[in-house]
This record gives sequence, C-alpha cells and structure tokens, in this order.
Amino acid sequence: MNSFYHLFAGTSVKLAAPREDDLEIMSRWQEDAEYLRNVDTDIALPKSKMQLQEDARRSSGSAHFHLRTIEDDRFIGFAVIHSIEWNNQTGMLAIGIGEAENRGKGYGSEALQLILRFAFHELNLHRVGLDVISYNKGAIRAYEKAGFRQEGCMREAVYRNGRRYDRLIMSILRPDWLAAPQ
Repeated sequence: MNSFYHLFAGTSVKLAAPREDDLEIMSRWQEDAEYLRNVDTDIALPKSKMQLQEDARRSSGSAHFHLRTIEDDRFIGFAVIHSIEWNNQTGMLAIGIGEAENRGKGYGSEALQLILRFAFHELNLHRVGLDVISYNKGAIRAYEKAGFRQEGCMREAVYRNGRRYDRLIMSILRPDWLAAPQ
C-alpha cells in the first residue's frame, strides 16, 4: 500500500467530521423505517435532533465519522468504531447509508474499507467486530467481501413484522484485512 494514501478519502466517498447542518438530514433519516430497522436492532423509533445530539455527546470511546461524497460533498451516511477496548485492541463497527437512493451504489463498501483502514492503521486495533440482522443481505455481502467472517449467531434475537430473525456476529482481524486485496 502506498504510504502516502489519503487517510480519510476514497474515490467516491470520504470520512468527515460531523457538521451542524447534518442533523437536519439525519432527522429525515429517522422517518425511514427501512433505515431504522437495518441500522439498529432496537425499536424503530424516530429521534429528534436534540436526541441525535445527545447520542453524539455520549459516544466517547469511539471514532465517529460522517460519510460525504467526493463529487459534491453530500452527507450520505455514517461510519463509527465504537466500544473500543484499548487494552484488547478491539472495537465494534457500525455503518449506515441514510437515504435509499444512495444505497447499492458502492458508497457503503468503500466507506467500509476506509473505516477499516482507519481502525487498523490509525487506531492500531487488532479486531473489528459487528452484528447484523440476518435479513440485511446487502450488508452481509459487503461485510463478507471486505473479509469479515461470521463467528456466531444470536438466534431469533430480533422481532420484526411478526417474524423472528437472527443477529449474526461477524469480525475481521488485522492480519486477514492486511492480506486481502485493498
């Protein structure tokens, strides 16, 4: 890998600091049930701007980025490494693309590579884990393509629309990520 790569930018998306006007956009995402149900296993309950601000304030022990397009600097999502345990060199990943029109365009896959590069090279983590709901097939494919492996399953842990779904536990280790084509 070139030692002079841009730490926060890819070809179509970049990791950026949150901006104040992003809250307005994020509050619109809170009205999209598909977004809420893919990004979290909790009750799909919209949050106000004030609640979103409070969540951001409580996110110590994490590296939180907003995803912006390279072409026009549009705010399209977020990526965060949270629950960092420095002594164990581990963290958990959460990533989401807000509006449906921006999903399926490769932004999430590129952002995934950027946040993993940040986690392994800048934070010096050894392991990045995540959990994903079994019906979120697109995310599962993206995680597997990036090198994540399923290591467990919380059977029927999510209840949606009268059905039960598994929560898949996945992770990637630094040596596996370094060995994969970037």
